[in-house]
Amino acid sequence: MDNFVSQLLQLLFSGLMVGSIYAVVALGFTMIYSATGVVNFAQGEFLMLGGMVGVSLFSGWMPLIIACVVAVFLTALIGIIMERMMIAPLKNPTVLALIIITIGASIVLKGGAMLLFGKQAHSLPAFSGDVPLMILGAAVFPQALWIMGISLLLIIGIRLMLSYTMFGIALRATADNSAAASLVGIDIRLMVRASFGLSAASGAIAGIIITPVTLTSWDIGMMLGIKGFSAAVLGGLGNVVGSVIGGLLLGVIETFGAGLIASGYRDAFALLVLLLVLFLRPSGLFGTSDTR
Repeated sequence: MDNFVSQLLQLLFSGLMVGSIYAVVALGFTMIYSATGVVNFAQGEFLMLGGMVGVSLFSGWMPLIIACVVAVFLTALIGIIMERMMIAPLKNPTVLALIIITIGASIVLKGGAMLLFGKQAHSLPAFSGDVPLMILGAAVFPQALWIMGISLLLIIGIRLMLSYTMFGIALRATADNSAAASLVGIDIRLMVRASFGLSAASGAIAGIIITPVTLTSWDIGMMLGIKGFSAAVLGGLGNVVGSVIGGLLLGVIETFGAGLIASGYRDAFALLVLLLVLFLRPSGLFGTSDTR
């Protein structure tokens, strides 16, 4: 019985760690969708770029902390350039056109990473050692605590920024009514560009903190992006709190499914949750009825 309880706790801790990352990815989808109405299917590639650039800089001549900061900055810059080159020139694009463009951007970023960094997997050292901590019989690695802690701070920071800063209020105003926001002097293009930059930066942070645990390579972005999108849809696309709860739920469901049913179907659980939500409640758990 004690072993079974310890196993459940182990799965719960693992699910919360994985769910924290899905929540951050879902927030990236939410920020861009709220400001522009675009579902950015290149979001997963920002995680890949954060990890790969961080590894490349750290393997060169930079200390770990500086390499991570520079990697986040460069990934945010790539996100802004992507919006500037692929989204901004369009005039009244259709939803299908935007989806195809972001998928194309994902392919370009993934191919560029493969050519630049190679096909092999890369890793970063754990932030505070590899000796696990025992909590009620469950082993928790220090990096898992870093992942959950940094993800929590990032989520809280984004929430506070959107609620209590002039920039966040301007971003929400753009999302609510871009025409009215423009009339009161808000630079709509700047808000859109900033949403892509912030989304890319948050994705890069997530990519860096998971690299010591999962490794990183040029092709990890697509599945992470799908799972983050599933989390965003589960919580309600455009809802910040819903995205966080959706990410945590998805991580726990996936981990318990893999641990108690079959590990080979781990990735399938996220897709199954996405399909069920789209069929049963398309607006998500916390979305409004006008979310499509």
